[in-house]
Amino acid sequence: MRLNGFIALIILSVATTADAANEPYAGVILDKSNSTTPKAEFAPNNITDIMPSLNKKSVPDGEIYFSADELETDNDEETITAIGNVVVKRDDMTLVADKLWYNQVHDKVVAKGNVVVTEGDGSVLYTDEIALTEKMSRAEVNKVKVIMHDESQIWADKFIKKPSNNKQMRNASYTACDMCSGKSPLWQIDARKVNYDAKALNINYNDAVLKVKGVPVFYLPFLSHPAPEVKRRSGFLMTSMGSSSYLGRYIQPTYFWNISDQTDLLLSPYFTSDQGTVLSGQYRQYFYKGHINAMGSYLKDHDKKDEKEKKVVFTRPKHRGNLFLDARYEINDYWVSTLDLKYVSDVVYLADMSLPNRNDPWLTSKLAFERFKGRDYATIEGYYYKLTSYNLKVSNSREYNNRVKDLPYVAPYMEYEHISDPNKYGAYFKTNISSAFVYRESDEESKRVSMINSWELPYTSRYGEQYRLVASLKSDFYNVDDYSYVGNPNDKYDGSLARVFPQVGMEWRLPFVRATEDTRQIVEPVVVAAFAPKTNQNDIKIPNADSADIEFDDANILSLDRYAGYDRNDDGSRISYGLNWNSYGNILGHTSAFIAQTYQITDNSFMRTVNDNDKFSDYVGRVYAMPNEYLDLNYRFRLDKDDLELKYSELGASVGADIFKVYVSYIDMQPNQNSYYKAQPRKEVYFSVESKVTKNWSVNVYDRIDLTEHGGQLAYGGDLIYEDECLKLDFNVQKYNYKNTTLDNDYEFGVTFFFKTLGGFGSN
Repeated sequence: MRLNGFIALIILSVATTADAANEPYAGVILDKSNSTTPKAEFAPNNITDIMPSLNKKSVPDGEIYFSADELETDNDEETITAIGNVVVKRDDMTLVADKLWYNQVHDKVVAKGNVVVTEGDGSVLYTDEIALTEKMSRAEVNKVKVIMHDESQIWADKFIKKPSNNKQMRNASYTACDMCSGKSPLWQIDARKVNYDAKALNINYNDAVLKVKGVPVFYLPFLSHPAPEVKRRSGFLMTSMGSSSYLGRYIQPTYFWNISDQTDLLLSPYFTSDQGTVLSGQYRQYFYKGHINAMGSYLKDHDKKDEKEKKVVFTRPKHRGNLFLDARYEINDYWVSTLDLKYVSDVVYLADMSLPNRNDPWLTSKLAFERFKGRDYATIEGYYYKLTSYNLKVSNSREYNNRVKDLPYVAPYMEYEHISDPNKYGAYFKTNISSAFVYRESDEESKRVSMINSWELPYTSRYGEQYRLVASLKSDFYNVDDYSYVGNPNDKYDGSLARVFPQVGMEWRLPFVRATEDTRQIVEPVVVAAFAPKTNQNDIKIPNADSADIEFDDANILSLDRYAGYDRNDDGSRISYGLNWNSYGNILGHTSAFIAQTYQITDNSFMRTVNDNDKFSDYVGRVYAMPNEYLDLNYRFRLDKDDLELKYSELGASVGADIFKVYVSYIDMQPNQNSYYKAQPRKEVYFSVESKVTKNWSVNVYDRIDLTEHGGQLAYGGDLIYEDECLKLDFNVQKYNYKNTTLDNDYEFGVTFFFKTLGGFGSN
C-alpha cells in the first residue's frame, strides 16, 4: 500500500522557496555562524532596498533573512521581536506570521499568529504557533494542517523535526478528498504515530486505520513504505485476490524488484486452490536506444475434471504457459530493430488465465530490422504464427488441423523502396524491391523476388481538375516446392516461374465547392482507369501467401492494385467511378457520403474471387455524419447492382449526451467463399447504454447478440461506477455465452476500489 499523501511528514524541513510579497519597514540578516551577537544590516532608509535580492532567490546558503512592519531589539535579553507581516526566509523556506521572537542566547525562534510555511513544491503548512531551535534545525508544532501540492491534506496534533532531519507526527490524519466544513471526508487514514526516517527514506506508521465517512473499515498495527522522494525501490505492491472456473480461488501477491534505475522485475505468482502455484512475472529494461518488456507465466496442469468437463474434446497439456516479449533497439541513426514475440502453449490457455489477446484467433510474432533515410526505406523481417481459435477447433477440427499445417513461417521477408525527387513537372520515379521465403508444416515452400518500377505524375489544371498518371512494371521470380495448385490438386508442383506484369492507370477528380455563410459543401466526381493484360496461366502454379483474404469495398475500389500483397496481380482493364460529397458548417457539422462502382472492360481475377463476373460491379460506399457533439455515425455498405439488396452492411453510431448516451454497432456480412479463409455468415448487433446519473454516479449496460439462424446472446453485462476527486468504485457483472466448452459460462463479478494517491485493489 502506497501512501503518497503523507509527504507532509517532511514538509517542515524549513527548506522552501517563496518571495516576500510586501514592503517592510525594517529587516535583519541573521548569521548562522557561532557568533553570539546578532548581525543586522539595515538599509539607509528602510528594508525595502534589500528585497530585490530576495526576489532573485540569491540568498546565501545558511543565512536567515526576515522582514516585518516593525522591528524591536532588546540588547539585555538579546532578543529581536518582529511585528506585522513577518516574513522569514532561509535557504528554500518561507515563513509568514503575525509576530516573531528570536532569542540568540537560547537559539530559539517562535512565530505566532496565522503562521504559514510554504515549500518550493507548493505544499503549505498552517498553524497558530511554531518553535524553531538548534539553528532552526529542530522544529515543534502543535495542531498543524498541511495542503499538499496535489491538494491532498494532512493534519496532526503534534509535529517534531529533529536535527537529523527525522520527523515524527502524533495523531495524524491524511486524505486526498475535498474537505467540507463540519463533515468527514469520504475516506481518510489515521495513525497514532508516524515516523519519517531520513537516512533510510522510509515512513513508518503505528496503528493505522482506514476510515470511510468516519467509520473504521481497515486496521494495520504497523505499516511502512518508501518516502515520496523515493522514485523506485524494491518491495511488495498491492495483493490481488479472486476466483475463476479454472484456477478456483486464488491470491496473487506482487513483489517489485528494482534491479537498477533502468531495470526492474515484477514477480506476481498465483497461489490457487485448483491449480497449485502459477508462476507469473514481468521484466522491463530501458536502454538509451531501446527497451525490453517481457511478461509470461507457467503452470503445471492438475487435470481436475468434473463430469461436465469430461465431455470436452480438448485435453489441456500438462505443462502450460505463455511468453509475450516486446523489444526495440536503435542500432544507429538509420537502422532500428524490433521484436514482438507472442507464444502460448495451447489454444485455451490465455482464456483460462484471462490474459491479453485471449480473444485473438491467432497470434503473430515478428522480428524486424528497418532502415529510414530520406526517401528510402528498407526492412528485413521474419514472421511466426500460432493458431489460437478454439471455436474453430471445436466446430471444425479438420479445418483447424488443415490451417495449423498451412500456417506459414516467413523468413526472411525483405523490402526496399526508393522515391526519387520530383522533376520540374512534379513527376517522380518509385522503385520497390521485395522478397519473401515462405515455409509451411505441410512441406510446401515458396521463394519470391519481386521488383516494381513505376512513374507517377500528379497534375492540376487551371480549371481545378486533378490528374494522376501512373505507369508501372512488375517483375516476379518464384521458386516453388511441393505445391498442390488449383486445377491439379493431386500433383505437386516443383519448379521455377517468372512473370512480367505492366499496368497503366489514370485518376481524375474535379471538386466543386459551394460556400455560404453557414456551410461549405464539396462535390467531387472521381474516375480511375486501369489498363493491364490478363492473368498468365502460370499464376495458378504460384502459391498465394499474401493475397488470400480479399474484400471488395469502399476502401479499395479506387485503388490501382486491390490486392494486399504481391502473389496475385490485379489484371485486366477496368474503369471505376464514384462521387464524394462533404459538408462542413454550423448546420450539418461534418457530414460526408461516398458511392462508387466498377466497370470491367476485360475479365479480372480479383472480381472473380469476390463472386462478381459481370461487367458492372456492385455499388460500395460509406456515410459519415457528425452534425454535432450528440451524434457520431459511420455506415459502410455494398449494394447489389441489380436489385440494390444489401450484401454487406456495417454500422457504428453514438447518440446522446453524457446524461444518456447510446452506442450501436451492427454488421451483416456474407463471407466470400472463394477466398482462402471460408468463414461463416456473420450477422451481429452490439449496443450499450451509458448514463451519468449524477455528478459522481454513472452506469452502463451492454449486450452482444448473434442474429444468425442458430444465434443468440453472445455476451452481456454492465458497470456501476462511483467517482469523485479522491475515490473510484467500479462494480461490474458480465456473462459470456461463446461456444467454448472448456470455459465456464457462469456470471463473472468484479469489484475495484481505487483511492487517489494510495492505489487500488479489486477482486473477481
